Amino acid sequence: MNFFKVILFLLLTGAVFAQKVEITSTTMHAENLKKEVHFVGDAKVKKLDDWLHADEIIVYFDENNETKMYEAIGSVTFEFKKELRHYTGSADKVTYYPKKSVYHLQGKAIIDDLINKSHVNGDEITLDMLSGDASVKSNKKKPVKFIIEMKEEK
Repeated sequence: MNFFKVILFLLLTGAVFAQKVEITSTTMHAENLKKEVHFVGDAKVKKLDDWLHADEIIVYFDENNETKMYEAIGSVTFEFKKELRHYTGSADKVTYYPKKSVYHLQGKAIIDDLINKSHVNGDEITLDMLSGDASVKSNKKKPVKFIIEMKEEK
């Protein structure tokens, strides 16, 4: 029960120097021994201008009850912003590592870069929000696809 209280405190109030993260869903279930909280049904995460929607979101905590990672599963859509970066997209599953600021998308992964006017899709995409680097993998049936909007010279 102590872990559950700590988790609710962290989720609802946030740490003193952390950015506020709001998670909503139709149901929530905390698993004390596993140090994870499941948000099921119309699950949404919102942090500043970033948002992510999914069928289920699982928040994993480390031994210090700090957020280790978020996992969004099922019909995931998102919008991520950071300084000069602005992405929207979707995937079957998105895992976020907050300490590294890295997103890992799996299954029908799509990212649209709204700043650079580009689009990439594949089976697996890793996006580093600090550097802007992306790595894309695809299966043998469908290749990685990259589309960039070119400006016409006049």
